[in-house]
Amino acid sequence: MAIIFARAPWPRRARSSAPLLHAERGGLVLGICNGFQVLTETRLLPGALARNAGLKFACKEVPLAIANGNTAFTRAYREQRETEIPIAHGDGRFVADEADIQRLEGDGRVVFRYLANPNGSAHDIAGIINDRGNVLGMMPHPERAADPALGRTGGAAVFQSLLEAA
Repeated sequence: MAIIFARAPWPRRARSSAPLLHAERGGLVLGICNGFQVLTETRLLPGALARNAGLKFACKEVPLAIANGNTAFTRAYREQRETEIPIAHGDGRFVADEADIQRLEGDGRVVFRYLANPNGSAHDIAGIINDRGNVLGMMPHPERAADPALGRTGGAAVFQSLLEAA
């Protein structure tokens, strides 16, 4: 079972919420855009999301590097090293202190990286996982690029990976 945060409001009593308990038990959790913010605010992931550099809302398809293809969220990318997934955010710039950045980089927890950074994120980070590898936060919207009917399929492998991991 996996839980996906995208637009759902976070309950006021977050410590007793089902998604938090699910993550603590090792269940897969995917936080997309605002869901990524929720994951940082609840400390399931380090860092924070701040206003985009230039203070402008960014809405476009962006090229991404698959920085770690060996996670429950990225295995279906197989040998693919890059993809394109749209973004739509005004507060999507990933920030963290240098110690957290070094831990994320050193532990292979950066999962997606912007190839053309649209928002000023530290180290071009677009998505990270927790230390157990069961929680992914990402600013790009894979659900908007997951079906040929949408004209984009660059995000489909995220969901295929979850299906394979379940």
